[in-house]
Amino acid sequence: MIVYAAIYTGAMLLALIATPLMVRAAHWWRVLDRPGTRRVHSVAVPRLGGVAVFAALVIPIVVLQFFDTAFTRGLVDPAAHVQHVHVVALLVTGGFVFAIGLVDDMVGMGVRTKLVAQITAAAIACAMGIRIDFIGLSEEAIIEFGWWAWPLTILWVVSVTNAVNLIDGLDGLAAGISLIACGVMLVFAGYTQNVPMTVLMTAMLGSLTGFLFFNFNPARIFLGDCGSMFLGYFLATTSVMCSMKSAALVGLALPAVALGLPIFDTLFSMLRRALERRSMFGPDRKHIHHRLIDMGLHQRHAVIIMYAITTLAAGIGMLMILVKDVGGITLILIGALLPSLLVFRAVGAMRIREAFLTFQRNRSISREVKGQKRDSEEMRLRLQEATTLDQWWKALRRAAREMGFARMLIQLELPGEPVRRLLWRLPHRQVAGDRMMQATYPLGYRKGGSPLHVEIDVPVEEALESAGTSVALFGRLLDECDLARLRKLTQNGKPIDDQSDDSEERLEVSTLGPEI
Repeated sequence: MIVYAAIYTGAMLLALIATPLMVRAAHWWRVLDRPGTRRVHSVAVPRLGGVAVFAALVIPIVVLQFFDTAFTRGLVDPAAHVQHVHVVALLVTGGFVFAIGLVDDMVGMGVRTKLVAQITAAAIACAMGIRIDFIGLSEEAIIEFGWWAWPLTILWVVSVTNAVNLIDGLDGLAAGISLIACGVMLVFAGYTQNVPMTVLMTAMLGSLTGFLFFNFNPARIFLGDCGSMFLGYFLATTSVMCSMKSAALVGLALPAVALGLPIFDTLFSMLRRALERRSMFGPDRKHIHHRLIDMGLHQRHAVIIMYAITTLAAGIGMLMILVKDVGGITLILIGALLPSLLVFRAVGAMRIREAFLTFQRNRSISREVKGQKRDSEEMRLRLQEATTLDQWWKALRRAAREMGFARMLIQLELPGEPVRRLLWRLPHRQVAGDRMMQATYPLGYRKGGSPLHVEIDVPVEEALESAGTSVALFGRLLDECDLARLRKLTQNGKPIDDQSDDSEERLEVSTLGPEI
């Protein structure tokens, strides 16, 4: 206990010393998190706090190697040597993730590059033996994953890493939730007599305690990507190491419960972006901490609420340690996850019926857009097959009808030719009160372009997107109408027919006189 107390105290003191130094360094190097649309702070804040957290964790562990403790004796004990290899793998790959985050904080880095780096670190950890090879439902029933252990472990590590990174949006939020998760895992490591894990969790607990003195609202420094990514990676990897030491399901379930808020926030963010058909990597302002702030809560109050929910969930989850049967563990796990789910329900992040309706609407729009793109290819062929201006005009009318247009006006101005005005419309689509999108293609005023001026009216029935797709696809058809082709069409055939075979269509074909 004296060793653990010394590790905790040393890590906390190091964080208390290193964090103010990083505040000054960040100001000196201009590594600041400036206010923006997704930010809730109003002034620029240093974002190199992760350096202090990383240093306060690693230095005590390195110093510990020079003392005779159970941890250092395990380095030469063949029975415990594998665990210490895993500790080295954790620190090396975690240092790599930390370095990637630091580069991002200093000069910036693409989201996909960081994702590749995280996958690489997780794969290296897997190669060095940190894998979810099995999960024990009971002492007798153990599920072996075989080669699935690799993708499962990588998915878990990368998911938790990004979950903690995404939740880092309020003063002290990510660091505080991570501290609670470390406390839970420390208790579990002590219960299973996992000495290396106990040392790691004690050091991280002290490091986060010291850092929170400067990170809690009003924050003097932020974790930055180097801190939040490293914290997420550390918690994800150590949770795998906990599950390896204990075959029980609780080894992985307990860390998942403690990190319930960031994990659910990430899952709901992915679902939301998928329903909105946006990039999974695109930023938004709909995370749980943003919603709490938008409800009128002060930053500090929102963070304290999330601390309380995390503590409650972790407290319920701790009961899994005392239960041996699968049914009991499952019930406790569900009960531990409920507080987090109820918070998301309360802030409006989880609306099953609305999500289902949005999914149906998106499917309908997607089918319509795919149909429009497929039909546009056939329209393109029909326009290419036209050999006279009359055939070209009929092909355009058919395209307008199939694309759902209500009106199309074409003014054709060929040099040395009369100006032709062609009007097509469907009166039943021009009902008063309908939402109508109007578009103009001023192709005749583009240098070197075709001498066309086109106007269209498109009724908006469900979504602007489908109407906008029709406008864009029709523009692609018009782009192929260059001056040489239009002149050839004009010279090759009979006059334009002003009669239509469709009784619903109304046509007006007129000549305005020779171009001046």
